[in-house]
Amino acid sequence: MFRRSASTLGALALCATAAHAQSVYPNKPIHLLVPFAPGGTTDLIARIVAGPLGRELGQPIVVDNKGGGGGSIGAAETARAAPDGYNLGVATVSTTATNPAINPKIPYNVATDFTPIINIAATPNVIAANTKLPFHDYKGFLAAVKSEPGKYTYATPGTGSITHLMMEMFKLSTHTEIVHVPYRGSGPALNDAVAGQVPLIFDNLPSSLPFIKDKRLIALVVAAPNRLPTLPDVPTFKEVGLEEVNRMAYYGLVGPKGLPKDIVDKINAATRKVLQDPAIRKRIEETDSIIMADTPEAFAKQMQEELAVYKNVVVKQKLTLD
Repeated sequence: MFRRSASTLGALALCATAAHAQSVYPNKPIHLLVPFAPGGTTDLIARIVAGPLGRELGQPIVVDNKGGGGGSIGAAETARAAPDGYNLGVATVSTTATNPAINPKIPYNVATDFTPIINIAATPNVIAANTKLPFHDYKGFLAAVKSEPGKYTYATPGTGSITHLMMEMFKLSTHTEIVHVPYRGSGPALNDAVAGQVPLIFDNLPSSLPFIKDKRLIALVVAAPNRLPTLPDVPTFKEVGLEEVNRMAYYGLVGPKGLPKDIVDKINAATRKVLQDPAIRKRIEETDSIIMADTPEAFAKQMQEELAVYKNVVVKQKLTLD
């Protein structure tokens, strides 16, 4: 009669335990790390989705904010986490393309240190101005920055953020000079732009839109496929002849490398179901965002394509973190 050794039985027991743990995933709260300060678009999208996604998965999703380093500090924490599905992160163009493009010392490799799960939504970006400035539209803005190089400053969520490198694209294409003032997230940048501490801001639209609607900021130009219903008088970058700057931001879910496929598929399916809810769709679309709800493979491909685009910007503009 065949008898298994104690070591073989132990190995089988461990495999069975691991399989059972995955099959009942999740059985405790899930932490979702937002790599920027509260109040920005990344935080907004994460919080819209977190509650209903937690209900769909059967466990609460706790949103944690850890800003700094243009999102790299929080992204690195996600990359270092155990691949068990209980520590996820929000991936943005800043954390997976622009920041890695400009920072050779970034503590993670976009291609190998994350497991892409799903791209939730893509959002427009906007250049907005403090209401006390002498211009109130794109034509006046362009004339002002061309006539007085280096006079105007602009705020962004941080060095290496998508809007930082998009402004570098803008400056390259228009032969202008505008001084960058980086912040630790959109929230603090918006506060100072509204207060007039910094006259201009390049930001993701969802976080800026409430201030624009309240006439505390003036939208000058947007990065979007077409003019937006909420800002019908504001041209797109494509309309003003800057199609290369007409790029949107993405907000997706990732885990650390090695996240089991069954967990990836379960989170992807649950998120897609949440994004089919008319109430959730309405909240996201009210920010002028486009719901993506794609596959892990499609999201991985998009991340790599955006990284290549912004590496090219960094080389052309000779950008560094210094």
